[in-house]
Amino acid sequence: VQLVESGGGLVQAGGSLRLSCVASGSTFRINYMGWYRQAPGKQRELVAAITSGDGTTSYAYAVKGRFTISRDKAQNTVYLQMNNLSPEDTAVYYCHAHEGGVEYDYWGQGTQVTVSS
Repeated sequence: VQLVESGGGLVQAGGSLRLSCVASGSTFRINYMGWYRQAPGKQRELVAAITSGDGTTSYAYAVKGRFTISRDKAQNTVYLQMNNLSPEDTAVYYCHAHEGGVEYDYWGQGTQVTVSS
């Protein structure tokens, strides 16, 4: 499975960005996909996730109400709509996919999101 992200960039506080992640390869084994982020000097943390089956979503407390994860199953694409961004959201955002059975995790290359105050 390969994951390719796009959509990062520089935005002012209060602005919005939408990240996209296209999955290719043996995607039928993926149980769920999501977005993680890692700020300088901090651990990578889960931002949002969505299941492949019924589309159940989950969010980190810090982004609830501001970020929305969605998917296009036909295009094997997951999106992260980020609204009302703050400088604390500045990080490298990584797309993640989890494969059931072998319990293996795939990662994208990361996309930088920078929010200026």
